[in-house]
Amino acid sequence: MRTIANLSTTAAVICSTALGSLAPAYAACTNDTWAKIKERGKIVVGVKTDAKPWGFIDADGKLVGMEADMAKEVADTIGVELELVGVQSSNRMQFLEQGKIDLMIATMSDRKDRRDIVGVVLPNYYTSGTNIMAPKALGLKEWSQLKDKPVCGLQGSFHNKAIEEHHGAKVIAFDNNAAAKQALRDKKCMAWVFDDSSIAADLASGEYADYEMPLKTENDNPWALAVPLAERECVFGRFMSGMEFNWLQSGHLSELEKKWGVQESAFLKAQQERFKDWLAK
Repeated sequence: MRTIANLSTTAAVICSTALGSLAPAYAACTNDTWAKIKERGKIVVGVKTDAKPWGFIDADGKLVGMEADMAKEVADTIGVELELVGVQSSNRMQFLEQGKIDLMIATMSDRKDRRDIVGVVLPNYYTSGTNIMAPKALGLKEWSQLKDKPVCGLQGSFHNKAIEEHHGAKVIAFDNNAAAKQALRDKKCMAWVFDDSSIAADLASGEYADYEMPLKTENDNPWALAVPLAERECVFGRFMSGMEFNWLQSGHLSELEKKWGVQESAFLKAQQERFKDWLAK
């Protein structure tokens, strides 16, 4: 029979081994970005400018949207000022790598290759998949109808590759969504490919009464915010993980959906159920 002393020794060895395995990761944390934010009293967050209602320029020239609101809550929680910087799909990760922004909340799908470049922080806060917006007059019903047809897309968007490889579409890529949608209006392409949540928001805006999202969504992919890669497992990454958890558990992101006219997300409802307090009535 083991004595209490033996059990204590065993527990100490296990604890020591576990902490020892974690030590290298935490020893590497310089927390440079976090320290910079605190020192200057301001956090710089990259948000999309062409992804209404997530991030866009309003009539007064301000960068606003659901993710801009999230960035403001991060700043308020830290107790610093907020500076929003407009980013695009083609440069958002580079801006974070180069230190032009401290944090990126910019409709980015969570992909393995991206985790090698920026510090993706879990849990994921949203999700979307590939779909198209097309004129109702075309009567599109199947993805196969896009084979060899011109489809407008956004530079750097993974939706382009998905629709080209799986359905044989010919993507014409633009550097922003506004240009891509204008090309659709100008009949330079038969559809615009992007994520279903943004398309649903556009259709709900009343500006696209003659268009529809006629196909079944494919490639559902969770969204991720990101800190600099070196700080993913450090103070900044842990802090943002807590922010995301609280947003999901409280249902606050569902409230922001309503504010910005976004169709209710089944993903957010599922996450609120997943993270609910089991003692709460």
